[in-house]
Amino acid sequence: MRIYTRTGDTGRTSLLGGERVRKDHERIEACGDVDELNAWLGVVLGQDLDGSMAEELHRVQSDLFHMGAWLSTTPGNREPATSPGIPETRIEDLEKAIDHLDSQLPPLTAFVLPGGSDAAAWTHVARSVCRRAERRVVQLAQLEQNDDAYGPIIQHLNRLSDYLFMAARHCNQRQGVRDVEWHGGSDQ
Repeated sequence: MRIYTRTGDTGRTSLLGGERVRKDHERIEACGDVDELNAWLGVVLGQDLDGSMAEELHRVQSDLFHMGAWLSTTPGNREPATSPGIPETRIEDLEKAIDHLDSQLPPLTAFVLPGGSDAAAWTHVARSVCRRAERRVVQLAQLEQNDDAYGPIIQHLNRLSDYLFMAARHCNQRQGVRDVEWHGGSDQ
């Protein structure tokens, strides 16, 4: 199988149901942001992480593949009972992971700027891309006037961005680097 098909040379691409859409279509934008998030998580996984965080991020990458597949199928081509393919327990898993990280970190006393160790900085990049992906999916849900169908994805991305924030703080702590705190002054 060749990697190039030439079918996208005119600025259009195929969705999983076979429908052809422009590459700047809202659905493709949402899929692209989820894909970019997955790629950034690959960068994070290339850092020195502890085993439990790496395992969680590998599960998240799988979740993101399920999301991307679901997002690249139009409502008319989905089975009526189709869900994003992410078990409901994944939200609980992320919440438990957040709580676990939180129990190991000092309380927040200021806003945290992205940075610190390389692992933390890359995790903050992934977190910000996660927020963008969430906004795109919210936009797509609004365009289709179908918030319920997109609810599991929106909830997962929302919780994932919280997890990534805590993971970045954990990376800094693990490497003995202080979080970069913002105290509101311009003389940082």
